[in-house]
Amino acid sequence: MTFHNGEDEIMDRIAADLSGDPDVSHNPLPAVDGVIAIAADLRELLFPGIRNAGTGVSTGGRVQCAKGLRRVRAILSIEIHRALSHIQKSRLRIHQEAPGTGTLADDRTAAEAAALADAFLRTLPRLKETLRKDAQAAFDGDPAAKTSDEIILCYPGIEAIIMFRIAHELHRLEVPFLPRIITEWAHRETGIDIHPGATIGPLFFIDHGTGVVIGETCEIGVGVTLYQGVTLGAWSFPRDEEGNLIRGVKRHPTLEGGVTVYSNATILGGTTVIGTNSQVGSNVTLSRSVPPDTIVTIDKPSLRFREAG
Repeated sequence: MTFHNGEDEIMDRIAADLSGDPDVSHNPLPAVDGVIAIAADLRELLFPGIRNAGTGVSTGGRVQCAKGLRRVRAILSIEIHRALSHIQKSRLRIHQEAPGTGTLADDRTAAEAAALADAFLRTLPRLKETLRKDAQAAFDGDPAAKTSDEIILCYPGIEAIIMFRIAHELHRLEVPFLPRIITEWAHRETGIDIHPGATIGPLFFIDHGTGVVIGETCEIGVGVTLYQGVTLGAWSFPRDEEGNLIRGVKRHPTLEGGVTVYSNATILGGTTVIGTNSQVGSNVTLSRSVPPDTIVTIDKPSLRFREAG
């Protein structure tokens, strides 16, 4: 293709820029679409037949499950391999093959990826049991729900929790990239932002859900309920003497078992603990701990009525 009036030079420069970093092209990142497909397949394995009638028990049961597991294992191993390889090469900051970075090292990385995929798949029975408890908590907590299947099929809260729990197991195994890909996809789909590093007990219920934010170092106990717009965030970000962010410290609050947090409440800080069975009312902002069995509300604003016009 030929361009006129000096446009050839412009096109050459754009093409050079778009050709990408040669290091990335030789060592690609995980495929986002592939990772999301894995998460969707895992959802079908955990709740067969609810989203896809072809995965139900009546269509093969154990055989279908085995096929699904083999497919997930194969693709998951590839994506984990890509993630591990990219991280290792980025840390070494090399652009040429060096001792210990050739075929043998790649074989070791592939073996490690396969082992991590197997370790993750072994968590699925426990994961399924926890998610069933989450679905039951949603059914028990929402009088509008007719069946637990309706919750799994329709509710954005349970969708976000399913994806979080899948991502959390990968995060716990220290798999790079994949956990964040999954939870950020769920964030875009549901409006619920849960970091895969958060620790969340069973019987967890997010009602409505849009705008909920749960930070990386949050700890949430058994039977906690959150409503829309709740933020469990960091009060501040500690820095070292050179002004760099200090990572790996607890920055987000702890909610003990049985806590309910109503809409648009904000709870901040790594030392903030909301005690067992406490309730935090709508629009409350907290940056200090609350004892067990406490109800925290703000004074209702006074209303004024006057004739229009």
